[in-house]
Amino acid sequence: MRVTLLAGGTGGAKLAHGFQQVLPPGDLSVVVNVGDDLELFGLHVSPDVDSVLYTLAGMVNAESGWGVAGDTWTALRILGRLGEPTWFRIGDADLAIHVRRTRLLREGATLTQATVDMVESLGVPSRVLPATDDRLRTMIQTDAGELDFQDYFVGRRQEPEVRGIRLDGIEEARPGEEVLIAIDTAELLVIAPSNPLVSTGPILALPGIREAFVAAGDRGIRRVAVSPIVGGRALKGPADRMLASTGHEASAIGVARLYEGLVDTFVLDETDAGLAPQVAALGMTPLVLPSVMASDEDRAALARAIGSA
Repeated sequence: MRVTLLAGGTGGAKLAHGFQQVLPPGDLSVVVNVGDDLELFGLHVSPDVDSVLYTLAGMVNAESGWGVAGDTWTALRILGRLGEPTWFRIGDADLAIHVRRTRLLREGATLTQATVDMVESLGVPSRVLPATDDRLRTMIQTDAGELDFQDYFVGRRQEPEVRGIRLDGIEEARPGEEVLIAIDTAELLVIAPSNPLVSTGPILALPGIREAFVAAGDRGIRRVAVSPIVGGRALKGPADRMLASTGHEASAIGVARLYEGLVDTFVLDETDAGLAPQVAALGMTPLVLPSVMASDEDRAALARAIGSA
């Protein structure tokens, strides 16, 4: 079964790993958010792409969900002594990825081509596709002013109250050609349990992505979304607080409403089984599953259940 997964952040990387465990090599395509990208030390950093890449390569720091397991911090310490900012922590192995990506980009490669190069070099059996090769940055409108996503998320530790989101560059950005092909040729489309406002939201905002999802549904392709909110709370990150402060309900139903018309099936955790009738009222089939992925086995079990439902 050819599966295309829209993903961002830790939840997206975990479910991508679950599908990679249960699918034949090459059958999984992961379309990843790039709204979180930033330039640091003259390098192009793609945090969501790298979290997916490291997870699928079996080298992610499992405790944090980002970065490389066992990484060291010598380069960052020296950069700090030289007066460079160190609020965004990049380990030595992590730094090597950014150096490689930046060199390829400067030599004329697209972000997709640079990512494919690293996927192949690290032996990842799945396709990892940045949502767009164009510049797209998520700007967070807060009580402290408009902030770059990483300034809000890492630098300010998600403390300012979020009032809105602006996608800088969305007027010019276009989805990568490989992204549209991955959606058009999928036998199952899945939206991962990622923050719907700042992880999957920037992907779906790209021209043609929503239309491709709708067209897939018209062809009878199954479309599934998994809630990142369990029991009214985000498993990781500020998704619940962001939903509430931007006028959405901080619950699985609040997420389901954002995906209304895009998916046929909505996955609720067992904790939220009582919300199934409300999901059904939105025109989606509720699917109640254990969706908290605490282990590799949990990830594989969730992917297998979604695929066979």
